[in-house]
Amino acid sequence: MKFVDEATIRVQAGNGGHGCLSFRREKYVERGGPDGGDGGHGGSVYLVADSSTNTLADFRVARKFRAESGSPGAGRNKTGRSGGDLDVLVPCGTVVRDVDTGELIGDLTEPGQRQKVAEGGRGGLGNTRFKSSVNRAPRKTTKGTPGEARHLGLELKLLADVGLLGMPNAGKSTLITAMSQARPRIADYPFTTLHPQLGVVHVGSLQSFVMADIPGLIEGAADGAGLGIRFLKHLERTRLLLHVVDIAPPDASLQPAQAVRALESELARFSAALADKPRWLVVNKTDLLDARESELAREALTGALDWQGPVFEVSAATGAGTKTLARAVIQALQAMDDRVDESPDQ
Repeated sequence: MKFVDEATIRVQAGNGGHGCLSFRREKYVERGGPDGGDGGHGGSVYLVADSSTNTLADFRVARKFRAESGSPGAGRNKTGRSGGDLDVLVPCGTVVRDVDTGELIGDLTEPGQRQKVAEGGRGGLGNTRFKSSVNRAPRKTTKGTPGEARHLGLELKLLADVGLLGMPNAGKSTLITAMSQARPRIADYPFTTLHPQLGVVHVGSLQSFVMADIPGLIEGAADGAGLGIRFLKHLERTRLLLHVVDIAPPDASLQPAQAVRALESELARFSAALADKPRWLVVNKTDLLDARESELAREALTGALDWQGPVFEVSAATGAGTKTLARAVIQALQAMDDRVDESPDQ
């Protein structure tokens, strides 16, 4: 299925049914009086987070959603049937905004979470409601109110614990393949990955975390170069970034330290919050160098960057170092959870 992370839809809640104008007409019953029932309420529209889908592609075809309207009232004080609510399934991680006002309506992150986005109309009143001691035969009713209508903008931000960041051909797709069951397209040319990929990394039998791979960035991505920065939003929910660096790039004009600095600049231009996230350096493709060359290249990289954070050497192609990286990641995530649990604000 094609990956789509933005869509615009129109939702229309059901209208309320009209109240009924009716009088009792029974044999041998004089002056039966009013017996018009109320109209039924219109159905509302809800967005529901669904864990079985991870794209908004369906909304490229179905763009209009309308809940059922209420039925009008009837004689013998019969209230009209209320219209059924309409549930629209969206992927977990969907942010909902009103297109016309820019209002943030909701952020659906948990499976089964429901967000009302359009309120159904109220049913009208039948003439029975207007009977009084001075008006024994009212001919007054009210109409049902229209259901709420809205244009909604849906934006999907994938839910993942760890995000992979790096230049095209840095080996991110190979790394997520080596560490999880994800099977993104892999080739020896840039921009093989055209949309984000998710993979579940298992550490032992009881521990796991979700990793996200986004298309590679290049210098000038914030200005639209390459595939731009539209996919960076999928890293905003992650708790840890793994900055994958090709330690032996085929193009000698862009050294590893230059590649890291270029992407740091693009991160800062996109979001200060994203740039401040914990970020580890993952030196990839160490299998292309011998042990001494790999050590010298790593020291040159960290020295040029004055890097103070964690550094891991891996070979995504052979799997070397990936288990050590996975264990370190799960320990870091657990430490983050422990700090949240110990926070006095919780």
